[in-house]
Amino acid sequence: MTKQVIGIPLGDPAGIGPEIVIKALKEKSIYEACKPLVIGSLEVLKQMEDILGTGCTFNVVSEPSDGLYKQGTIDLVDLGNVDTKALRPGEVQAEAGRAAYEYIACVTKLAMSGKVAAIATTPINKEAIKAAGIEQAGHTEILAELTGTYDPLTMFQVRGLRVFFLSRHVPLRRACDMVTRERLIEYIERCSQAMRRLGMHDSTLAVAGLNPHNGEHGLFGDEEGSEMEPAICEAAAKGISVVGPVPADSVFHQALHGKYGAVLSLYHDQGHIATKTLDFERTISLTIGMPFLRTSVDHGTAFDIAGKGIAGAIGMQEAIRLAALYAPGYGTGGS
Repeated sequence: MTKQVIGIPLGDPAGIGPEIVIKALKEKSIYEACKPLVIGSLEVLKQMEDILGTGCTFNVVSEPSDGLYKQGTIDLVDLGNVDTKALRPGEVQAEAGRAAYEYIACVTKLAMSGKVAAIATTPINKEAIKAAGIEQAGHTEILAELTGTYDPLTMFQVRGLRVFFLSRHVPLRRACDMVTRERLIEYIERCSQAMRRLGMHDSTLAVAGLNPHNGEHGLFGDEEGSEMEPAICEAAAKGISVVGPVPADSVFHQALHGKYGAVLSLYHDQGHIATKTLDFERTISLTIGMPFLRTSVDHGTAFDIAGKGIAGAIGMQEAIRLAALYAPGYGTGGS
């Protein structure tokens, strides 16, 4: 199979993005899986290479087709948008936020034109993005705006466990109120479509329970019976391979070992705890529903260690590998 070009925006240049990119691209396995192309600033990368001393060189290109894509050489679209003399590692800076946004905009343009097959993003800082005057503070919101996508879907993957989310950044009390028949049907359908886009045509989606032991027939809560079971039955009647509710204290373990293709978590921490306890560094976020696939490390800019050369790059490696794994068939199995 032809190796795909995976676009890697550098993230906030004052964070650990430049470091984890250089460290990730030291690995031979990355070049065996894909053609990694960095979108960033040559001077920022050179400054970080001076700290790390990996011995890598940089190949500045105008087009992805110009890349060498060989271990030891980092192919780069250089936007030249950072004054490294003024850059302060580990601090919120509007200039760094603006640069990070421009990297995302550039890689999005390349992906929309088909010049890169998928993107693997590095951390940005929401405060820096806001300081730069950009309305959409997070990666998902920025990408949704740039691609004209309504409400992209998030999936976490770690090892063999895949987890979708019915709700994410809302208070837990509100998240419980969002467990409704209507919302569940919508998300079951969307998750099923997303699984097809990732090539998971014969996989079953399991819906996690909300209450202890699925509520014990109303003893500990009635959402399973009043909202969840009717929604799952209706979705199944439409031909969707879905089961549940499955008690949350067992469903993630069962999915990890192959019983289910993915789990629909009902709120933020339910799914985050399951994935990150399993393997914090290798938990990768996938954004599905846009014209191209985006994977991402699931950690921040780590300003406390930025510029020190001690950041781990396992998550970055995994994000690139997953982008390469899913990119060839993305979008061919459903909308």
